[in-house]
Amino acid sequence: MATQTIPARLRWAVDVLDVRPDDQVLEIGCGAGQAAGLVASRLTSGKIMAIDRSEASVDATKRRNREYVESGRLTVRHIDLATLRVPVKRLDKAFAVNVNLFWVRDCQDEVALLHEKLSPGGTLHLFFESTRREEVPTIVEKSSHSLAQAGFRVTALQSQRPAMVAIIGHR
Repeated sequence: MATQTIPARLRWAVDVLDVRPDDQVLEIGCGAGQAAGLVASRLTSGKIMAIDRSEASVDATKRRNREYVESGRLTVRHIDLATLRVPVKRLDKAFAVNVNLFWVRDCQDEVALLHEKLSPGGTLHLFFESTRREEVPTIVEKSSHSLAQAGFRVTALQSQRPAMVAIIGHR
């Protein structure tokens, strides 16, 4: 991975994700590819698929993580979550950082897809910056409700430094 500063929010999120070397991971909304690179660096036999609706983000992720893409550890796709077909039989973990889909609109189809693709015992981690404290209860409530409706058991974590909240759906 290129030697660039990784934001504390992404380091915290990947630490909470607790990636094992053999995990099958999906990142929803890969942005510039910083989190994808952090996850890929922790994998040996595992794989990560990073997706984004933005072609520019997909290109940036591929450039930033060229060695992981070339090794086959990281696959990057320009696709919307709603139309995703996951090539692995089952995912161990899926995550998104600051992807507002999960709390600003009805996302039951997307959450149901993730529930179906996660292995029993797998987890869906939704991470949000919580610098605007007044938004945190709404984010947690709406995201938790969406996950619970799809059959996830939900827990939440909050960090002050960095100011982040994690909503975790356990399958």
